[in-house]
Amino acid sequence: MATETSSEYIKHHLTHLTWGHLPDGAWGVAQNAEQAKAMGFWSLNLDTFFVSLLLGAIFLYIFGRAAKAANAGVPSGLLNFVEWMVEFVEDSVRGSFSGRNALVAPLALTIFFWIYLMNWMDLIPVDYVPYIAGALGVPFFKVVPTTDPNATFGMSIGVFLLVLYYSIKIKGLGGFVGELTLQPFGKFGLPANLFLEGVNLISKPVSLALRLFGNMYAGEMIFILIAILPFWVQWTLSLPWAIFHILIVTLQAFIFMTLTIVYLDMAHQEHH
Repeated sequence: MATETSSEYIKHHLTHLTWGHLPDGAWGVAQNAEQAKAMGFWSLNLDTFFVSLLLGAIFLYIFGRAAKAANAGVPSGLLNFVEWMVEFVEDSVRGSFSGRNALVAPLALTIFFWIYLMNWMDLIPVDYVPYIAGALGVPFFKVVPTTDPNATFGMSIGVFLLVLYYSIKIKGLGGFVGELTLQPFGKFGLPANLFLEGVNLISKPVSLALRLFGNMYAGEMIFILIAILPFWVQWTLSLPWAIFHILIVTLQAFIFMTLTIVYLDMAHQEHH
């Protein structure tokens, strides 16, 4: 690490542990940034995949323990925290969702906490995980899944599929197609209607994914840039930025959850 230039340092910290098709024809883990880039679309970012699964398991474990404590009738700090967060999410759903769907509140809770935990990984000092990974022979390891557009688009596409499903289920296929083709200019403006409503529909998953990715990637980049500065400057800048970044971490999880609720509410209404 000491012999790296600033450019090499930044490139190393922005490269995922990628598994895919190697130049020699075999399948394996990329050993440098060029190999990772050359793998193209049909590759898997192992760090994003495993960290996301781990944080999802932690979320389930925490809330599972709280559920058992609630059933046992023994209040605890963990139970009080979980009940407070459940009430917070339920209030958000009641404020933004006017339909009746038992899936929305659990989905909103899962989205908020899963993204929140993934975002929190950005507060781990940027050199810690790559150093440990390097000591174990792992060439790269990015610990923040939400700085990977594959993860953010994966979540947003999942939400988008739910929006399509409930739009067709609630309104019927004819009603859904009618919204796309007859609004806002009526049947004589069909081409313009289809273009405008199509863009509006497709923009939902794109905006969800890019907003989360862009904010978290920018935060990660600032931490990396701070890390290449002199030691005394790092401490001067990193702590204030980390404190401010806590707000971004929380806000981005909340925005993703709220927009998911709003989009599902629109899917449950006849007109929007």
